[in-house]
Amino acid sequence: MARIAGVDLPRDKRVEIGLTYIYGIGLSRSQKILQDTGVSPDTRVKDLSDAEVAALRAAIEEGYQVEGDLRRWEAMNIKRLMDIGTYRGRRHRMGLPVRGQRTRTNARTRRGTRRTVAGKKKATKK
Repeated sequence: MARIAGVDLPRDKRVEIGLTYIYGIGLSRSQKILQDTGVSPDTRVKDLSDAEVAALRAAIEEGYQVEGDLRRWEAMNIKRLMDIGTYRGRRHRMGLPVRGQRTRTNARTRRGTRRTVAGKKKATKK
């Protein structure tokens, strides 16, 4: 099993897709890494040689910010926005959409599901 940047890549997938399991690497970046290292994108992860795995690991470590470092960098940027009190920072703090989406309807993933109480019938006394 190939382990790159602290992530176990799925054995039966093509390398091109397997690299996308690393946080910070999408399909286009995966293709660029494979092109730079000379590894065929059609090979399966289980068929990679140790030299190819080492080449991929070196290319990712030296050229890209991935996994923990990238998550930390993003969290620090959001924290900075919250600390200086920008509009975007306040939206992050309140758990609301940050990029101008409407909140009267939709926005369920940011706001969470809410129980509706309006229209509840009262129990009748006998």
